[in-house]
Amino acid sequence: MQQGSGFLTPRQRRLAWLGFLLAAAQAPVAAKLVSDGSWLFSLVVALMVATVIVADDAAGRVSQDRARSME
Repeated sequence: MQQGSGFLTPRQRRLAWLGFLLAAAQAPVAAKLVSDGSWLFSLVVALMVATVIVADDAAGRVSQDRARSME
C-alpha cells in the first residue's frame, strides 16, 4: 500500500508521533507530582499534536483519492 502525501514529511510525521507520545506520557506523571493544574498543558499539547497527525492523515487520503480518480 502506497502512503499518501499529506502536508508532513515522513520525518516530521515521526517527530509528531514522538512528541505526542512524550506529551501524553508526561501528563499523568506531572498530575501526580504537581499539586496545581499545570499538567493540563501537557494534555492540551498532546491533543494539538494529535490533531495535526489526524489532519495529515486526512490530507493524505484526499490526495490518494484524487490520484485514484485520475487513473
